[in-house]
Amino acid sequence: MPRISCKTCRRVGENICGREKCAFIKRPFPPGKLDSEKKHKSNKSEFGEQLRDKQKLRVAYGLREKQFSSYILKAINQKGANTQEMIFSLLESRLDNVVYRSGLAHTRSLARQLVNHGHITVNGKRVSIPSYSVREGDVIEVRAGSRVSPYFSKLAEKFEPTVPAWLVADAKKMSFTVKSLPKELDKTTNYQTVVEFYSR
Repeated sequence: MPRISCKTCRRVGENICGREKCAFIKRPFPPGKLDSEKKHKSNKSEFGEQLRDKQKLRVAYGLREKQFSSYILKAINQKGANTQEMIFSLLESRLDNVVYRSGLAHTRSLARQLVNHGHITVNGKRVSIPSYSVREGDVIEVRAGSRVSPYFSKLAEKFEPTVPAWLVADAKKMSFTVKSLPKELDKTTNYQTVVEFYSR
């Protein structure tokens, strides 16, 4: 998946590329807007709001439409579950996202590369599938042979992970244990409009 461009950040109205110098910070309006249009927000339809929120969430996790929609529909069709919490849990449980949340990579794009190249293990076994879903009790760590690489050697010198409540970190071993599946929703995302988009 290609890196998220600042143009995309401006289109969805939020800095989701993770860059400190994202173009959205200086130009917080959609690309192509004229100076006279910057101060005026266009009236968006209900569908437009749903589409924007859906795109923002999909792009943030770096997923293609087919893969993203499969997660949403799975959550919608899960009987007896909180649909919004299920969406969050399915997306956050992806191995590439866990690597990103652990602090081993500063972007999900880089985290995906680390997984693809076989640098990450789950319960001692190398896993190279970014979409792999972690489970409660799983131990995620950097593969022993990869720790001597320039990237991880430099990272280890000043590695101080700040992880979400559902992960437990061992900074010295560069190891992380899934204490529980993620459930607390990201307050900056409107999951309800995403559900409504796919429930039409």
